Amino acid sequence: MDIGKIVGQLDVLIGEYQDMINTRVEGVLASDRAKLLASRLESAIDRLAVPGSSYAKQLEVHRKEKRTSVKIRDVYSVALGLRDDLKAGWTDTVVELVHADTHSEYLEMAETLLDAGYKDPAAVIGGTALEVHVRALCVKHGVATERPDGSPKKADTVNADLKKVDVYGTLQHKHLTAWMDLRNRAAHGDWAEYEKQQVRMLIDGVRDFMLKYPA
Repeated sequence: MDIGKIVGQLDVLIGEYQDMINTRVEGVLASDRAKLLASRLESAIDRLAVPGSSYAKQLEVHRKEKRTSVKIRDVYSVALGLRDDLKAGWTDTVVELVHADTHSEYLEMAETLLDAGYKDPAAVIGGTALEVHVRALCVKHGVATERPDGSPKKADTVNADLKKVDVYGTLQHKHLTAWMDLRNRAAHGDWAEYEKQQVRMLIDGVRDFMLKYPA
């Protein structure tokens, strides 16, 4: 998934909010427009923010607001922060863009790409599905996915944290470490350092891991 396209989706909604503020339409039309835009902003954050992230938590808080005018302003702020952090590279970008409910679909996509001869994007997508699942396991088991300063923990850190609380053992932890390393090599263009068969093992291993440790 192209980061520029994802940021562009947020840019469109952010621009619509700014236009709405600048035009200052009054009455029922303004209220309906605000409700619709608030809904679209919420939907965008749901799609692009990983469960348990600061963005998801902020959105959940603002959803409890009853006044639309307050709600849309606050939801806009969450979307703006997510957009700016993605553009600046301050989030674990690929992971943040994949919703937890699509794990199996991304593994199928990775397998299709691999069968077609595209081992590198297959490695990125398969590894991404793993990282999102690991973060979902953190939410399930009450393991923090953020540092004290609010920034997201790296995938290898949450992997270690899950091992510490006995969600899985040393051998499984080592498997995840190797798969995450392969994914990072693919994402950084180190394509000669792994083979197609290793990507196949990653996809099969991640699928088995998700079945054994459901989130």
